[in-house]
Amino acid sequence: MKSREVARIEMPAPLRREVRLLGDLLGQVLAEFGGAGLLEDVEKLRRTVIAAREDQSDGAVAPDHTTQVEGAAASLVASWPIGRSEQVARAFTCYFQLVNLAEERHRARALRERDHGSEPLAESLAQAVAEIRSRFGDERLRELIDDLVIHPVLTAHPTESRRRAVVAAILRVGAQLEVLDDPRVSGREEREARRRLLEEIDVLWRTAQLRSTQVRPLDEVRSVMAIFDETLFRAVPEIYRDLDAALGPDDAGLRPPLAPAFIRFGSWVGGDRDGNPAVTAEVTVQAMEIHGDHVLRGLEAAVTRIGRSLTADTMTTPPDEDLGSRLAAARLAQPARLADIAARSPSEQHRQYLLYAADRIRATRLADRSIAYGSPAELLDDVRAVQRSLARAGAIRLAYGELQNLIWQVETFGFHLAELEVRQQSHIHEVALSEIVGGGRRSAQTEEVLATFRAIRQIQKRFGADACRRYVVSFTRDSRDVASVYALAEAAGDAASGLEIDVIPLFETVKDLRHAPDVLDGMIELEPVRRQMKTSGRLEVMLGYSDSTKEVGPVSASLALYRAQAELVLWAARRGVRLTLFHGRGGALGRGGGPANRAIRAQAPGSIGGHFKVTEQGEVVFARYSNPAIARRHLEQVASAVLLASVPGVDDVASRAEDRFRELGARLEKPARAAYRGLLESDGFEKWFSRVSPIDELGRLRLGSRPARRTQSSKLDDLRAIPWVFAWSQMRLNLPGWYGLGSGMAAADLAELREAYDEWPLFNVLLDNAEMSLAKTDRRIAERYLELGGRADLTARVLAEYDITVDRVLAVTDHARLLENHRVLSWAVELRNPYVDALSHIQLHTLEALRGESVDQLERARLEQVLLVTVNGVAAGLQNTG
Repeated sequence: MKSREVARIEMPAPLRREVRLLGDLLGQVLAEFGGAGLLEDVEKLRRTVIAAREDQSDGAVAPDHTTQVEGAAASLVASWPIGRSEQVARAFTCYFQLVNLAEERHRARALRERDHGSEPLAESLAQAVAEIRSRFGDERLRELIDDLVIHPVLTAHPTESRRRAVVAAILRVGAQLEVLDDPRVSGREEREARRRLLEEIDVLWRTAQLRSTQVRPLDEVRSVMAIFDETLFRAVPEIYRDLDAALGPDDAGLRPPLAPAFIRFGSWVGGDRDGNPAVTAEVTVQAMEIHGDHVLRGLEAAVTRIGRSLTADTMTTPPDEDLGSRLAAARLAQPARLADIAARSPSEQHRQYLLYAADRIRATRLADRSIAYGSPAELLDDVRAVQRSLARAGAIRLAYGELQNLIWQVETFGFHLAELEVRQQSHIHEVALSEIVGGGRRSAQTEEVLATFRAIRQIQKRFGADACRRYVVSFTRDSRDVASVYALAEAAGDAASGLEIDVIPLFETVKDLRHAPDVLDGMIELEPVRRQMKTSGRLEVMLGYSDSTKEVGPVSASLALYRAQAELVLWAARRGVRLTLFHGRGGALGRGGGPANRAIRAQAPGSIGGHFKVTEQGEVVFARYSNPAIARRHLEQVASAVLLASVPGVDDVASRAEDRFRELGARLEKPARAAYRGLLESDGFEKWFSRVSPIDELGRLRLGSRPARRTQSSKLDDLRAIPWVFAWSQMRLNLPGWYGLGSGMAAADLAELREAYDEWPLFNVLLDNAEMSLAKTDRRIAERYLELGGRADLTARVLAEYDITVDRVLAVTDHARLLENHRVLSWAVELRNPYVDALSHIQLHTLEALRGESVDQLERARLEQVLLVTVNGVAAGLQNTG
């Protein structure tokens, strides 16, 4: 049986039905739009690429025949006019968007089904609590829970290739599928849902895939707000509730909670100005105003809903003395409003007070200082007063039910939703400080730097210091880079007076990672840092995964980051400092991405300690947080992994593995780095890369507000890691996720590599991530891209490293094929690959034409349009960009 048939059989029946339904309806839409000819062209290409794939997987078929079939696909694409190519590319792109929706819905459905068992889910908080309690007892468990902090930071790094209009259309399709899933719907409701489903797929097909205007920072802010509004605001208290039930299952909801609010959210969206001139001081203030508006609307709605439902009367549930006093004070402050509330609920005083609290939240949002809350702490004090009064009246369930969910929401989100973090390059600060000290005329750039500090202070006055206090310094090389920030804050004048900032050094290059402890030695001697550490008791340091991986390749970067963490842990122990490591991980595997819970296992001993802060970037934000069930599961997996990584003894196991395999790491690193740097330093590499990849065209995709390059230079060093990774994924090579690993492993003993794979978490995760990257590649199609550069030597070099890497990964993992032990992921890749091939054939044809010499301006514009549609489609098919 062919591998594709096996994959189709192994696909769960509900998912198979949904994918077939969506595919059939899309086919109907295509036929209605473009006639039978359009659908036939799509089907002809689909059948051809599937045949080519089946030939590849069938050892009995001669390679020449496979080449013939692939040639037929290329010829078919070449026979179409540009307009037809775009329509077919658009059709496959829409198909992937619908399939991705179906797979997301299936993951959520599978999570719900698995949650019906008597045993806790694997990698859940309940399982972690049970394991820690059985091994270490309640006291140690309580200590770990009390110190737990999970801190995702959402970023606007430009890796979300879909327009908001496309995302909205997909969500509407999902809503109709949800109706069809409901066994309670009537025949009429089912018919209406099917009609609406077809209509929404028609809308999706007719919606432009490409952005016609440049994305602005505030557009990105509003996109992220949808995640909070529709998912996180409700999902977070549900996670706390699950933890509370695990800690005390017998009386959960009948006692004060045992689960603390351990999740904090951050955001760089509207605050990250590193290389993005569109993010100004004014934008940062507006971003936080949007945050505040959304969270205050959410809190107002929650308090109003709970207040309206809290209809317990005075006879059954009398208020205590404290709540009575608060109501009396409210009547004096707002007699008309309280009289109106009391008239509608005369004997329901708990209800009255909550509805008054909702009024005060609304006043806070509208900046009506007469009754506005001065801080989230004031709101918490009021809600807890209602909770205490209910508990004293015997209404225990009412006290610790929905009201407790509200308390957790206020504790997590405050009045700012997510802390807005500011980031800027050290070089910008250096120039600004030089101009200020010089006393001459200040440049617009320097004035903007100073305006940023005034903006932070403005935000703190309105929303509190915790709304915007962290200031990340990119490319920190010396403690003077940290001192510069404090000096600039002082130079910002009276408008920044009283500013509270915590400066976070970001170490990105391998050299900077190596020198990080020396920088911290100087940093903690700075008086502002001493004050901050005395207040918070912790020091935060950020490690950059993207630039280090782009600089030296995945093997060297992984080892350098691991060594840096280990050295920082030792430094903190010597200095008596509690350290929080902030992991600047990208979404793609070539930028430190991958499953976060597995990544936690691979961290250096002692580097977690109950605190985990990490960036969530681009398309990863929507993949992990747009569906409530998936968002809950992701955050639970991360929290569970952090708890288990923080128990006694875990560090000892990791330390022994690291000691045992340290020499192996060194043997891997040298040839791996030489292979990677050797490729990048090859004569003419930059020019070759620009020809074989769509890197120049990607800059016109308008993925985000931030430019693809840090400067106007075309040098590789100035190219950001995101487009670098994105370009290689479009070429079906994913080179940044594996290049050099094969050369490294070829220099080591196979038996020792297998032992390391079994026992050393760092190497295990590195190899598994490389295997996943390789599984999404296609050697034959990649070779066609490489041949566009006219450099047979570089093509041969890349493919030789690819071949040895695949060979060594399979040998070490003892797999017959890639992803052999990841059955679900394997069949998903198997079924998707031919459809991605179809888009790759169209992209290659347009890229070949664009690289030709006889293309006029009008034709170039039309070809680029087609190419960019295929870029979106391939990104959707592979489910990753940069």
